[in-house]
Amino acid sequence: MGRPILTGHNPFSDPDVAERYRQIYEQARYEGRHRFDPQLTWTLEEERRLVRRIDLRACLWVCIIFTVIHVDNGNITQAVSETLLQDLNMNTNDFNLANTLFWVGFIVSEFPSQLISKKFGPDRWTPILLTTWSILAISQAAIRTKTNLLVLRGLLGLLVGGFVPDAILWLSYFYTSKELPIRLSFFFSTLVWEKVIFTFTGIGILHLRGVAGWPGWRWLFLIQGFIPLTVSIASFFMMPPSIVQTKTWFRPNGWFTDREEIIAVNRILRDDPSKGDMNNRQAITPRRIWNALKDFDLWPIYVIGFFINVPQDPPNTYLVITLRSLGFDTYVTNLLIIPSSVGHILALISITWLSERYKECAVFAMMQSIWTLPPLIALRFWPGVVKDVWGTYTLVTVLLSYPSSHAIMVGWLSKNCNGVGARAMSVTIQNVIYLLSNVWANNIYVESDRPLYHRGNTILITLNVVTLVLIVFAKVYYILRNRHRDRVWASMTPEERSAYTHDSKDEGTRRLDFRFAH
Repeated sequence: MGRPILTGHNPFSDPDVAERYRQIYEQARYEGRHRFDPQLTWTLEEERRLVRRIDLRACLWVCIIFTVIHVDNGNITQAVSETLLQDLNMNTNDFNLANTLFWVGFIVSEFPSQLISKKFGPDRWTPILLTTWSILAISQAAIRTKTNLLVLRGLLGLLVGGFVPDAILWLSYFYTSKELPIRLSFFFSTLVWEKVIFTFTGIGILHLRGVAGWPGWRWLFLIQGFIPLTVSIASFFMMPPSIVQTKTWFRPNGWFTDREEIIAVNRILRDDPSKGDMNNRQAITPRRIWNALKDFDLWPIYVIGFFINVPQDPPNTYLVITLRSLGFDTYVTNLLIIPSSVGHILALISITWLSERYKECAVFAMMQSIWTLPPLIALRFWPGVVKDVWGTYTLVTVLLSYPSSHAIMVGWLSKNCNGVGARAMSVTIQNVIYLLSNVWANNIYVESDRPLYHRGNTILITLNVVTLVLIVFAKVYYILRNRHRDRVWASMTPEERSAYTHDSKDEGTRRLDFRFAH
């Protein structure tokens, strides 16, 4: 049968603790409570086989969804590389406004979408949301004016806004805290895979320019818009409510055998017992929202999240415009995006794997800012930015091949939440803060600063340095918080610790027996 999982890693080995959590799961009506077994053992091979199955069923499908819904972002970029701005009488400031409206819509819908999703389940809400969004994405083929584009971009942001926290919440039902970050790195890398995969198809579609009197960008929105629509409809059948609810009329055998289902539930609970303190159809109350907002121990991660991606966003958003200004045509421009996309994927997955391998969040999160600082300085002060076309392209490619720490940051926050309700709200708060930074980032490069964007790049360099300082502060803060709790815990008698474990009303990060990841 293989080597069994060590029972020393079982937080329920103490019968009193096991009984306490059994009561918590019953009171919460946790959907997997009937599979809770504190004495269960299983083999490493059984667990590996189970995780492989989850990867193929849950993680892969969420990655597919995330890939196709970002076809729209790729489409707008490729449309700009053709004649969208000229056809709609727009300049780069108008393009900034369109992007800003998209992100504002995204932000506005985050909390409402998460609340609806937690009440009715991401398995129901996500397909409804994305199917509606896909129809609107296709309708961009019919836009005639700048106003049409601005309105549609705002509506698209509203509809897709809640997907990321919904998807992370759904994946957290299937994975342990150690497994989730590397899966999130695959999840976020699809943002780049979309560029690689659909750049080639987009180039082909843009060659339809003139057919039926349409510019190529109209065909792009129309044809590629049907891809996310197909996947969105299929999601009604591909996303079960939870790990113990995979059987249905169109999937009578479910994803797992009975034993696999029992293992799946107990390995999740042993990794994080708080994952059973809510059920997957339980609404988040205003009190939980307020508790998440006032949890000051999570704000170091939120603040880092506001700054960390800003230095890369303007160069990434303006990559197509930069390449066109350097003299490359539409088709070469789209091909030149690919190297930085591939480099970014490899760096993202590698840095996230290393973070989990060495159980170190802050140090590896810093790698993003350390990577991007030198090319940003070069773009700001190097005199050959305009004259040396390939040198500038190389600088931008190196910059955008950065190892994104986004998956590390989400995993870091998830580990430090200590509760399903807190995790759902905190991930949403983090995403809203990240989106607010996107709104800011999309207005750093402005028309009056063209073509070198000296003022914009100076701002980006400053923010890069600020981010490094904030990450160091966060690590020191969590180390000191843990040391303080260690001292308090060590000063308690065994009887006091037992009484606290069983009877304390402290929740989430307030518990003295909880330690922060850093």
